[in-house]
Amino acid sequence: YRRKKMRVLVSGGGTGGHIYPALSLMNYLKEKDPSTEFLYVGTERGLESTIVPKAGYDFKTIKIQGIVRSLSLENFKTLWYFCTSYFKAKEIVKEFKPDIVIGTGGYVCAPVLYAAANMGIPTIIHEQNSLAGITNKFLARKVSKIAICFDAVRKDFAKYEDKVVMTGNPRGQELANAVRDDAYLDLLGIKKEKPIVLIFGGSRGSLRMNESFLEALEELEAKDYQVVMVTGQVHYDKINNHITSLKKPLQNVTVLPYINNMVQMFQNTDLVVCRSGATTLIELTALGLPSVLIPSPYVTENHQEANAMSLVEKDAATMILEKDLSGQSLVAEIDRIMEDEPKRLQMAKNSKALGITDASTRLETIIHSLVK
Repeated sequence: YRRKKMRVLVSGGGTGGHIYPALSLMNYLKEKDPSTEFLYVGTERGLESTIVPKAGYDFKTIKIQGIVRSLSLENFKTLWYFCTSYFKAKEIVKEFKPDIVIGTGGYVCAPVLYAAANMGIPTIIHEQNSLAGITNKFLARKVSKIAICFDAVRKDFAKYEDKVVMTGNPRGQELANAVRDDAYLDLLGIKKEKPIVLIFGGSRGSLRMNESFLEALEELEAKDYQVVMVTGQVHYDKINNHITSLKKPLQNVTVLPYINNMVQMFQNTDLVVCRSGATTLIELTALGLPSVLIPSPYVTENHQEANAMSLVEKDAATMILEKDLSGQSLVAEIDRIMEDEPKRLQMAKNSKALGITDASTRLETIIHSLVK
């Protein structure tokens, strides 16, 4: 017997890569059954604290921090936070009475899913990367199902093979089904007279990518394509002050701190220059976008380079390592693709061939199999 109103508790945080797949799945489930009730549990400091309420979902917070990968007194604090947040999570779960609890990554998931599993509630973790995160590895033995997006990650869950299901990433399905809004660029003040190259450094922005952009600014102003640069909120003022100091309004380049509707921005873009976080790659392949990937070297086990290679090997993307990134190398790589239309279109086709575009449908099937 399934209640008429399904109640879904979702947890995930820290970066957009954990938050957007969660929102995509919630939006999909809500569309399928508008009576479904949701609660999202995150942290106060993570991006989720602004993104989730803005998307219209109930939001609660617990306090948690990550493990320091060396002998550190900070880890005692982490353990203390885990214990206190475990009891807080238990209270939240008791009060909300979810039918299912879904974790999309980030430390905040640990106490929430651990509590739910101990209370006998069905649980799913969703691993977006080609290498499993520390939280998902920790939760693997407790949860009901482990949803994955890359075959390579199966080895990290080898002990729990019977729980592992290939679903892909809900963000891919949302993008594949999104209707393009031709008026979207007008809202941002961008003219669609020339092809668009979008540059962004992940949800928080990238210092090195911003620096290279500034080095290339004068050259980019003179191109036959236009550039939309998303700096990240943290870096915006510095970049904007530099541009203002030039006392020359930009004609061919638009600089923004953040883009709320990345779905529409992607739909209106011809080439993307970005990091190679797993969710970003899912988005690029769902829409069949060619890209220049600049893997972040500051991630666990250099997994972004591994992610990027999965597209580069299929000629769906090219790659510049951060150590080789400069204004000069950035412009040269963009030019190489934008000045060779057959190459760009072939890369787009190869990208599209890699996309999984029914992840939310697959996850919905798993949810219904667990919620009796």
